[in-house]
Amino acid sequence: MTRCALWCGGLIAAAMMMMMTLTGCGGSSAPPSATVTVSPTFAALAATTQTQHFTATVTGNISDLSVNWSVDGIAQGNATVGTIDSNGLYTPPAAGGTHTITATSVALSTSSANANVAVTDLAGVLTYHNDLSRDGANTQEYALSSAKVTTATFGKLFSCPVDGAVYTQPLWVPGVNINGAVHNVVYVATQHDSVYAFDADASPCVKYWQVSLFDTLHGGTNGEGPLVWNDVGYCFGDVYPEGGVTGTPVIDPTTNTIYVVSASEIGGAVTGNCSGSSGTFYHRLHALELTNGSEKFSAPVTIAASVPGTGDGSTTVNFNSQFHHQRSGLALSGGTVYLTFAAHEDATPYHGWVIGYSASDLSQAPSVFNTTPNGGLGGIWAAGGAPAIDATGDIYVTTGNGIFDASSANMPFNDYGDSILRLHPFSGITTNGVNLSLAGWFTPWDQLNISNADADVGSGAVVLLPDQTTGAPHLLAQIGKGQPDPVNQAIVYLIDRDNMGHFNPVNDGQVVQSFPATCCGLWGAPAFWQNGLYFAAAYDGLKVFAFDTATGLFNTTPTSQSANTFNFPDASPSISSTGASNGIVWAIDAALYGYASPNAVGAGGVSVNCYQVPVPVQCTGPAVLHAYNATNLAQEYWNSSQAANNRDQAGAAVKFVPPTIANGKVYVSTRTEIDVYGLLSN
Repeated sequence: MTRCALWCGGLIAAAMMMMMTLTGCGGSSAPPSATVTVSPTFAALAATTQTQHFTATVTGNISDLSVNWSVDGIAQGNATVGTIDSNGLYTPPAAGGTHTITATSVALSTSSANANVAVTDLAGVLTYHNDLSRDGANTQEYALSSAKVTTATFGKLFSCPVDGAVYTQPLWVPGVNINGAVHNVVYVATQHDSVYAFDADASPCVKYWQVSLFDTLHGGTNGEGPLVWNDVGYCFGDVYPEGGVTGTPVIDPTTNTIYVVSASEIGGAVTGNCSGSSGTFYHRLHALELTNGSEKFSAPVTIAASVPGTGDGSTTVNFNSQFHHQRSGLALSGGTVYLTFAAHEDATPYHGWVIGYSASDLSQAPSVFNTTPNGGLGGIWAAGGAPAIDATGDIYVTTGNGIFDASSANMPFNDYGDSILRLHPFSGITTNGVNLSLAGWFTPWDQLNISNADADVGSGAVVLLPDQTTGAPHLLAQIGKGQPDPVNQAIVYLIDRDNMGHFNPVNDGQVVQSFPATCCGLWGAPAFWQNGLYFAAAYDGLKVFAFDTATGLFNTTPTSQSANTFNFPDASPSISSTGASNGIVWAIDAALYGYASPNAVGAGGVSVNCYQVPVPVQCTGPAVLHAYNATNLAQEYWNSSQAANNRDQAGAAVKFVPPTIANGKVYVSTRTEIDVYGLLSN
């Protein structure tokens, strides 16, 4: 090869190397890429009062890592879907619903990520079983669905410790301003006569305040404390080991007030001698400020009432705190707080009482109705259920075993044991009291047999059905312990509230419908959703009976029922849904509620006597929360015993308490804590 050829070849090689170097610097570089993630991926918020900060992370080979935010495809959102600022702070709209939050890469608009938000416009769970009809349904729940309530996605989030057993349903209030900050708050009361305000969402638990209802700031006296369990009743342990607040309080959001009844004593026997104790006993009605627990509206007031009558052996029947028990939930209507009373374990003398106090001034003389002024018993039990109240302000309660004289020749016919009563507020005096008149009533045809068999009609609570366009427009349903004939058949009574039927000594044909629905009886409150009546009687499954709006009657065969059964004291279910969809039935199995539980079994399958001090370990167990498909109860979505390592186990069970569902969470009362369930971290 000539020198020229070598020189030329060198130039060509150098040129080719230069071309390769230039190509590597730019021509073959990777295309721009970005991956966007958003945290959290899901949030449940209360409308207008709760915000959520979302964080977007962008990774890739681009230099601009910022994002643009949108809600339901609308840049930065608007008042209808909620707004989100450039820092990812989302403010929900006033209306409930579900929305999609999107973070989109500024540098690469084809890269984005989503998060979902469920906004509830629920005004609060302010009373037992959600509303005055006592249907137990929250139809404004947008966060919970069958896809989310699974062991992988739903479970126990945190617990809030308390100083005594909680027989009250937790009450939920959104947007409470405490110390200058707005919070969703849960209020609970205990058998140690304490009331708590907890943050409804913070984990670990945050307590905003706690008050004692027997201290001097709340009307107590030196040496006063909760009821000693064996200073009242027959020592059956209806409340154990102490009694304080049993009935679920009620909240007035317009005045930021929670009304609650305490029971206490001073100077009772040290070891107790049941109803023969010589102590001094109190029931007080309190009106507490939601933000700090201080008393207001001339509260507290010591509960007192009297009516003319011969039921206690004289010409007057007086309310006696030692023998009466405020088990039912409180009700608020027309500016009046209504309280109802039965007894501790049927220890006499006692009566059923309805007492109404002015909500704005508790010092005013109350309205009073006594169910058996010339007889005895007739307590208003309802296993914790509260009086139902219709659109006119009339009050519906059920009574237990007691004297019923409307079937006899003895005047004046004003003793109503084992009856369903409609009471009308007015101004005046009746043979049963003052300012409350009997506007209607129903008593089963075999009331005497029911009473003799201790088969109280009033062991269960009333639920009012929605207004109907066919047949009787105003209906109620009620279930009790069960008829003695046929044995242990609990009856569903469907009654026209405008014409309740009074008493027929032959049969109950004067009411709209009555039919046996379950073995055994109901100690609690049914729920009503989408024309279905839901309840779980003792030793039976959770059932739903469909109400046919065309005929105005219930189908007498259950539409569906759960595979598992609930032992005594059965369950008072609550329901969550998004309108008519996503219906979930929540029910607590409280079979091992402690002292007096009939369901404990020891080694070798032998029944354990729970009536012991201390209580045998077999008699006490955790509450078990269940979630079922509301349209097919045979399908159980989840329960708190399913997850490994007791991840979701609740505290020790108490009887009669329904769960509270609000804003994507479920709140459960126990003996030692309030347990909060919801969607797990995402």
